Amino acid sequence: MHRMFIQSCDCQFSCYAKTTNSQQKSLLFARLSKMSTDKITFLANWHATPYHAPVYLAQAKGYFKDEGIKVALLEPNDPSDVTEIIGSGKVDLGFKAMIHTLAAKARGFPVVSIGSLLDEPFTGVIYLKESGITTDFRSLKGKRIGYVGEFGKIQIDELTSHYGLTPEDYTAVRCGMNVSKAIISGEIDAGIGLENVQMVELEEWLDKQGRPKTDVQMLRIDELAELGCCCFCTILYIGNESFIEKNPEKVRAFLRAVKKATDFVLADPNKAWAEYVDFKPVMGTDLNRKMFERSFAYFSKDLKNVQRDWNKVTKYGQRLGVLDAQFKSNYTNEFLGWELEEESADPTGDQKRMVELQCDVACRGGFRRLPAVIKA
Repeated sequence: MHRMFIQSCDCQFSCYAKTTNSQQKSLLFARLSKMSTDKITFLANWHATPYHAPVYLAQAKGYFKDEGIKVALLEPNDPSDVTEIIGSGKVDLGFKAMIHTLAAKARGFPVVSIGSLLDEPFTGVIYLKESGITTDFRSLKGKRIGYVGEFGKIQIDELTSHYGLTPEDYTAVRCGMNVSKAIISGEIDAGIGLENVQMVELEEWLDKQGRPKTDVQMLRIDELAELGCCCFCTILYIGNESFIEKNPEKVRAFLRAVKKATDFVLADPNKAWAEYVDFKPVMGTDLNRKMFERSFAYFSKDLKNVQRDWNKVTKYGQRLGVLDAQFKSNYTNEFLGWELEEESADPTGDQKRMVELQCDVACRGGFRRLPAVIKA
């Protein structure tokens, strides 16, 4: 028995059926096609999450309405379906990570990034100290490693070649978004996750067990792969190319609204969190509050696509074999109608400072961000 669940701020429905995954997608497409055509449909990359605050607050505070647009916010049952659903034109806009957005275009799905939500959240192989895994990648040999979607496995498989291992030296376990639960249950020894989500979940679980939060560790993929940034998992605002081409003013209006909501989050995070919880009561837990605090430093202030990051991740995708040598990155900043900040003059230093900042937030809580380092 599978459950397919889609939720929006003004409509909610679910259906239960003994169906295959492809049948679920067909049902989902059929239901989406019945939605009011005057609304912009927006599909998140997972169920409502603390770092989704700007788009939900844009709805809650009437910023979309102020811009003269109606937006239906949708949540997927399977995050792997998001780029396919948007690329097929069944949904207009949504959230997705940079590497998946690039790979979607390579597969023929006409999607493009129109802005950034989270800049370079630390992503890697998360594990507990008791697992026998260390800071040496080779300690993953013989371990069960969980991953969200197929690209997580591709990344780990590619890394094995640089550390004297093969893909057969570890057991890959597809966990979807349940990596933390799988580690806790013992189903896997480690899994790919985000510092501001899965690491927080495990830290809080350890704390309830009377164990040090520092028992959860991460092997960062950007460091293992020597990428120089964690930008492959930057969370983007993406859209269907045809929708964007036909509705440029709607796209600009949408981005103005979420920019205003982002400004509100950054200016008064405590009030923003309270209003988010009021709008989405499911957010009202200590765990979600801590995830929000850990996400705060990653929010993109100006929403821009960072050219340097796109160049790096495109090359990384080519190295992984998911993009061909002639691939052109699928992003634009043309719909961001405000002054964009200069790219950082010290991105490597920013990464080191971010580690220190996030460790401090993990220990003391609160909301902190890095000061900008701009080229002279």
